[in-house]
Amino acid sequence: MASDSAKRLTIYDLARLAETSPSTVSAVLNGSWKRRRISQKLADKILTLAQSEGYSANMQARALRRERSGIIGMILPLYDNRYFSSIAQHFEAQARKRGLFAIVACTNRDPAQEREAARMMLAYRVECLVSTGATDPDTISLMCEEAGVASLNLDLPGSKAPSIISDNRDGARRLTLAILDRLDANGAAQSDGVLFIGGRGEDHNTRERIEGFIKARAERGLATRDADLLPCDYAADKAQVALEAYMRHRTRLPAAMFVNSTIALEGIVRWLQQSGHQLDEVTVGCFDWDPLAAALYPHLMMARQSVEVMIEQLFAMIDDPAQAPGTLVEVAPELIGI
Repeated sequence: MASDSAKRLTIYDLARLAETSPSTVSAVLNGSWKRRRISQKLADKILTLAQSEGYSANMQARALRRERSGIIGMILPLYDNRYFSSIAQHFEAQARKRGLFAIVACTNRDPAQEREAARMMLAYRVECLVSTGATDPDTISLMCEEAGVASLNLDLPGSKAPSIISDNRDGARRLTLAILDRLDANGAAQSDGVLFIGGRGEDHNTRERIEGFIKARAERGLATRDADLLPCDYAADKAQVALEAYMRHRTRLPAAMFVNSTIALEGIVRWLQQSGHQLDEVTVGCFDWDPLAAALYPHLMMARQSVEVMIEQLFAMIDDPAQAPGTLVEVAPELIGI
C-alpha cells in the first residue's frame, strides 16, 4: 500500500520519476497526450508510475478547472457472464491507454437504474457515456445531449447515437446452418425439431437472431413454427422453466437447440441433468462463448462475439466523433467448435 506521502505526490514528482517534463505528465493525466505527439510507451510509463506511487487527482475539482474531466462512463446490464465482463475489462484498458478514468456501473437491465447511473455519471462530468445492452438507450442519449456530453451505444443499438453491435442476424444464420450440418453429419434428419430458446423477444438482438435462425432453415427448405421459438429471457432459471414446459408436450428431446446466451445455457444443462438426459443426446449451438464450454465439444458450437473489435470500433468513434446519430456498425462473430 502506498504511504500517505506517496498519495500527496505532485505532477512534478511524477515527472522526476518518469524522467520527463511536468507538462508531459500533465498531458498524459488529462488525456491530451496524443495531440501533443507523446509516445504510447511514455504515456503508459507515466500512468503506471501514477498508479504504483498512489498518485490521484481530484476528478471533480479538475473538471471545474478545465473543459475536460478525464472521466469516461459505461453502463452495463450485468457482470454475470464472460461477454459483459470482457466488455468492461477491454473498455477500461482502452480508456487507460488514453489517460482516461473509466467508471462502469451495472444496471441489471432496469431502465430506472440505467437513468440513475447516467445521471450520476453526468454529474461527474464524464466526457462520454457508453450505453451497453441498455433497455432504453435513446433516453440515455437524450440525457447526454441535454448535458452536452457525447454518447455511444454498444451491444444494443439506438437511434439517437452511433451504435456498435454484433452482426446478430448473419451470425445466427451461420450458427443455425452449422447446427443443421452437424445434424446431417450425425445422421439425424434436418427436419427433426430444432428449438430456439433464450433471450428477450422485445430486444433488437434476439429479434435479429430469430430472423437469422428462420432464414437459415428456409435456405434448407425448412419451415419454422412459432412453437419452436422460445425467447424466454436470458436468465438460467427462466430458460429451465421454459424448456420444462416445452417438453411436457413432447415424447423426446428436440434434435438440436439454438441457445441464446451462456446464461440461458446454464438452465438448459441443469434441466437435462435433472431430467436424466445427457448433453450428447442433443446438438447445441449457443450464441455466446465461454472457454469452459469447450469441454462439451463436439456436442456444443458457439458464436463468440468479437469484443476486442467492438471496443476498438467504439474508441475509434470516441477519438473521431464525426458519426451521425443512428450510425450502425456491425461486427461479425466468430464461430467456435464448427
